[in-house]
Amino acid sequence: MLVRDAGDAWQIVLQPDHGDLAGQLVAAWGGEGFTRPARHASAVLAATRHDDGWSVWDRRPRIDPDSGAPQNFLGVAVAPHLAFYRAGVEVVCDEDPYAGLLVSMHMSGLYRRRYGVVPAGEMRLDPDLRAMADVFCDQEEERQAALAAQLDVSEEERWHDYALLQVADLVSLFCGLGDLESGTARGAAEDVPIEGGGRLRVTIDPLGPWRLRFSPYPFADRSLALTMVRRLVPKRTWATDAEFREDFAAATPQTVRIFVQP
Repeated sequence: MLVRDAGDAWQIVLQPDHGDLAGQLVAAWGGEGFTRPARHASAVLAATRHDDGWSVWDRRPRIDPDSGAPQNFLGVAVAPHLAFYRAGVEVVCDEDPYAGLLVSMHMSGLYRRRYGVVPAGEMRLDPDLRAMADVFCDQEEERQAALAAQLDVSEEERWHDYALLQVADLVSLFCGLGDLESGTARGAAEDVPIEGGGRLRVTIDPLGPWRLRFSPYPFADRSLALTMVRRLVPKRTWATDAEFREDFAAATPQTVRIFVQP
């Protein structure tokens, strides 16, 4: 889950809800100069479902043992992360093999610095965990090669669509972790794929509470209303994970609208 300090409360966005927002971004893609994926429905599905494996974790969220705050997704251990994420990949592959290919690339890419298609720092792991992750990634990359051959997918197509998935993932993370409510969050999407195989930077500037300007504008419609589901959990000191889960379960999901324009 995505956790943001919202003053008197913690704003929490579950990973499947983060995925729903990423899917909306890919569904709306296709502004002038921005290539819409040829297998658009599959690309949308991949963005929507790219973090479904996290559902196992999000069912029983925890508090961070050091800070006492709800545990953010970055604090989850490698071994369970690999296990539940692979389950998510398997389910998407069964439903839509091309979407599954992209989700598999996303998973292995998290441990491969997103394959360099967008800026990503090195994941620092102890040697035994690095070895575990490398075996996992090698296996997923074998799956990816087999799926690409089976589906007759060109390298250009799958790497373009993978790059777009990374952009959608990071923009959705920006929306979930940034303070859009106050209208002060500012960011950028780096190395966004464009027609002709190039890359460019898209800036994201606040226009007011829950309003953003993208420049250059990558979406097909000149104005866009996105939705994001969040929960606001009032802050207090939790002695156990169970206490936090009670408060989390009592928090009513809220659907906020994020308005986007050039």
